[in-house]
Amino acid sequence: MIAGSAAAQDKPQVTVADYTRANHQLAPWTVPLVDHAVRSAHWIDARRFWYVDSDHGVPTIMLGDAVAGTKAPAFETLGLLASLNAAGLKERDATKLGFENLEPNAAKTSAIVSIGGERYDCGLARPYVCTKLPALGAGQIAGYLVQRGAAASAVLSPDGKRAVFLRDWNLWVRDVASGAERQLTRDGVKDFGYATDNAGWKHSDQPIVIWSPDSRKVATFQQDQRAVADFSTTTTQVGHSRVDMWKYPFVGDKEIIHIQRVIVDVDDGRVLRLKMPADLHRSSLCDDVVCGEGPQDMQWAKDARTLAFVSTSRDHKVETVRIADASTGAVRDVFAETVPTWFDSGYNDEGINWRYLSERGQILWWSQRDDWGHYYLYDAASGKLVRQVTQGRWNVDHPVHIDERSGRMLIAGVGREPGVDPYYRSIYAVDLNGGKPKLLTPEKQDHIAVPSDDGRYFVDIYSTPQQPQSAVLRRADGSVVEELAKGDATRLRNAGWQPPETIAVRCSDGRTLCYGLLFKPAQLDPQRKYPVIDYIYPGPFIGTIASRQFSPSMGDANALAQLGFAVVEIDALGTPRRSKAFQDFYYRDMGEQAVPDQVTGIKDLATQYQWLDLDRVGIWGHSGGGNATAAAMFRFPDFFKVGIAESGNHDNRNYEDDYYEKYLGLLTSDGKTSNYDLQANQDLAKNLKGKLLLAHGLLDDNVPVSSTLLVVDALEKANKDFDLILFPRAHHGYGDTSSYMMRRRWDYFVENLMGATPPKEYKIVGPGAVR
Repeated sequence: MIAGSAAAQDKPQVTVADYTRANHQLAPWTVPLVDHAVRSAHWIDARRFWYVDSDHGVPTIMLGDAVAGTKAPAFETLGLLASLNAAGLKERDATKLGFENLEPNAAKTSAIVSIGGERYDCGLARPYVCTKLPALGAGQIAGYLVQRGAAASAVLSPDGKRAVFLRDWNLWVRDVASGAERQLTRDGVKDFGYATDNAGWKHSDQPIVIWSPDSRKVATFQQDQRAVADFSTTTTQVGHSRVDMWKYPFVGDKEIIHIQRVIVDVDDGRVLRLKMPADLHRSSLCDDVVCGEGPQDMQWAKDARTLAFVSTSRDHKVETVRIADASTGAVRDVFAETVPTWFDSGYNDEGINWRYLSERGQILWWSQRDDWGHYYLYDAASGKLVRQVTQGRWNVDHPVHIDERSGRMLIAGVGREPGVDPYYRSIYAVDLNGGKPKLLTPEKQDHIAVPSDDGRYFVDIYSTPQQPQSAVLRRADGSVVEELAKGDATRLRNAGWQPPETIAVRCSDGRTLCYGLLFKPAQLDPQRKYPVIDYIYPGPFIGTIASRQFSPSMGDANALAQLGFAVVEIDALGTPRRSKAFQDFYYRDMGEQAVPDQVTGIKDLATQYQWLDLDRVGIWGHSGGGNATAAAMFRFPDFFKVGIAESGNHDNRNYEDDYYEKYLGLLTSDGKTSNYDLQANQDLAKNLKGKLLLAHGLLDDNVPVSSTLLVVDALEKANKDFDLILFPRAHHGYGDTSSYMMRRRWDYFVENLMGATPPKEYKIVGPGAVR
């Protein structure tokens, strides 16, 4: 392994053995080396739950009983594996079993095990006998029916009896038991279809519907994109290329997507159009109408008589909460919130935080109006504020469970406890009627709470970047019922893994602390100097470090450390989960977004660790991180010597309308200049001094490849040397070429930042997915 100064050596070699050690820091090799780690838990009913524990890499399905306070293996894994293979699984390695679901029958004599997208009915008594089950007209995965070999996915009703899907721009319903299909809407046409999923950057055949609790109606919309400009990608192949085309509005476009809100009665097919003008294609949180799983900006009352929803202005400054009568279509405004910059209703990775508390006749609203994310309770009839539920210099991260009748809540919060990393989530008990939050999870780690249906218990999974997951079962008052598992990283450490160090460094404003991680070079010699690689994702909807939960590989950060680099990750100004002022820091100045904080942070870190070589600092990132990487190379050309910008959105006038119109503002221009000029990387390309590698997929349907080609064009015109990798068949992520991109990234830093020669065409084995 090479870690010393390249100036003192004659083009040293980094060997195949060095790359192999780095390769083995990548998932999935590291994950089985952690024993007894629980990554998730799933409740079967109000008292029973299941989770997967592992011992020496072999996963075991555990069944827990919250009331009895017991846990036990549902199966002996090796015996189950033999039975699954006899039923057709074809998997010989027990460590590769990925259990997706478990459904015990009422008699507790057997359970349906879902694995690899297939379902097997297995007896719970030895010797196990497993029978492969037919697909549910498709496979039921995470609440959806996925059509095998057909055109679309279908969304299951709450009672599991029906599923709606799209066909020819209209909604259809399928009876799950019989497979019988019936058309629900009939006037949907191309580019004006029902429940269609298109945000420009995201487009699929998944219908966007919210089922009513009684499984009789769906809330959705007819999406009008007839006047919106087209976007296309062209395949690379022998013969005539295939052109894929869809509607994709850009920043500043006059015509963008609108939605006409409707409620469809699934019993009789009646379409009730809400009595209001068409809404803009916007969400109170993400750059789509929907934001992942869980509650959305359309939420039904428990009795299905009313529907609450939020209308968002084009610039995301005004949010209007409305309630519709599900029988008449009448709509009334409840209240609105207007902000000076942009509004979010939560954090993108956790989902929308507001809730329609119909049994109480109230709206629980999440807002950063006092500079911190807190809950406010509104009367749903009058729209008047009832009370502020939480307050202080900390954030409610997301709700865990809400008991409407009692007013008791479980929430996750960040930044409240002194001496705890401000990004670690703690779980609290809160009362809607007032009072101080009660801390339920005293461990100074990042907590994930999985509540029972009635909220009386929750599985608490906690870890840090240095300590693997442990899990306990708690009552709603925080008391521990039993320990479920305690992660053990002994074998992982013995295999050469070393944990990252949590760091706090000065942000570019000179007074705020930015937090992050430092991955120290393997076999560190503090008397030597090590090149630095800065991994960046600039926000503002998510930071560089997506999670503080334990993850052995952390992308390829640990792998790069094995090669002799110090790897730095900093959640800069302009990223979430701190104050609103922190998150808004680069509003209207997104060209520099998060980059100055990398410079001040690394310089501050170098005062603590003299072995960091500030003369050899590199940077890389993907998507928004690709944008920030090029910005760093052009704005700080004397500090960053090597950069790798993957799939960067280098000029957001060439990106979908919803993203930057929110974070930079609506496009304004006098015909010569605009408020978007400062964020255009191609205008700064002439400043390049170091080594820059650009990469992009030619089929990228998220960030158009033209975004990178604008930079290519500017670099060529400025007579600058640079490197370019194009993936003819890749989309925004690089799919089966991800490992190739990772190897080229290692090579580029080894050769140009370390000053060494990498092994020729080393083949990384296994997935190389970008975080």
